[in-house]
Amino acid sequence: MNNEHMVETLAMYGYIKSERIKEAFLKVDRANFVPEEYRDKAYFDDPLPIGHAQTISAPSMVAIMLELLELFEGAKVLEIGTGSGYNACLMACAGAEVYTIERIPALRDMAKKNMEKCPCRSKVRILLGDGSGGYEAEAPYDRIIVTCGAPDVPSPLIEQLKIGGIMVIPIGGTFFQELYVIKKERNGLKKRVWGDVAFVPMVGKYGHRWA
Repeated sequence: MNNEHMVETLAMYGYIKSERIKEAFLKVDRANFVPEEYRDKAYFDDPLPIGHAQTISAPSMVAIMLELLELFEGAKVLEIGTGSGYNACLMACAGAEVYTIERIPALRDMAKKNMEKCPCRSKVRILLGDGSGGYEAEAPYDRIIVTCGAPDVPSPLIEQLKIGGIMVIPIGGTFFQELYVIKKERNGLKKRVWGDVAFVPMVGKYGHRWA
């Protein structure tokens, strides 16, 4: 199997729906964002360890979240949880300007190294810090994507989202959550649940206290 076959399979099963997201997946080889010892499993639809008790999500989950974001050319996106950098590279190749925050220095460094192989790396800025509070310096954002399970929607992320903006975030416990799609409207938040998911817990000021 190769990256192209993986993408065609994701499209066939309906995980990839739009041409924008499909083109991004074709440009970004997942094998460049998994540890060397797991390269032979890079194109399987499974999450994989990336060290420090963190994972790179299954390709189908990544596709689902990116489709729910409704990305557009020039969208300003904040990502909470850089991990290996795969999501950020995909979003950049889908036309977004991406600010991504990672709390673990070694993973931030890994993502920076992986990003050297990203054809859209000039559109990504990788930051180190507590992502649960967002990144106010570049707010507001058109889109916010959270790749760790939060106990609730962090209030700073709501504040940093533009009116009309969309946030995709797993909310629940430290093992299992529900994936929420939140749209910020002038009179409040419009929320819907996509379904059940399993992400590593959010750690930080607005994360799980016991994580």
